Amino acid sequence: MKIVNLTPHSLNILVDGKDIVIPPSGTVARAATVRKQIGSITIDGVDIPINKTVFGDIDGLPAPADDTIYVVSMLVAQAVPDRDDVFIVDDAVRDDQGRIIGAKALAHV
Repeated sequence: MKIVNLTPHSLNILVDGKDIVIPPSGTVARAATVRKQIGSITIDGVDIPINKTVFGDIDGLPAPADDTIYVVSMLVAQAVPDRDDVFIVDDAVRDDQGRIIGAKALAHV
């Protein structure tokens, strides 16, 4: 199985005492977002817009390929929920100061 990292940084998968490093591929998958106003509320005579974020085009995500999965950002994964080859990192591992240093798993959104 080939794992393609479509994020801008290395991924450290920490499983069974091993640190599997997946370097960035050089391509970053991105999802365009568009805000659409779906209503408003009025407070003290001021109209406050209520928006909904809609996903637009995805850039940098290749077509599915045999024996290949793609690791992307949460936003990209949420924009393509029907792609069963698209994953995010899951179950963060933190150091003594609370910084994320890796993950224990991958997840499908």
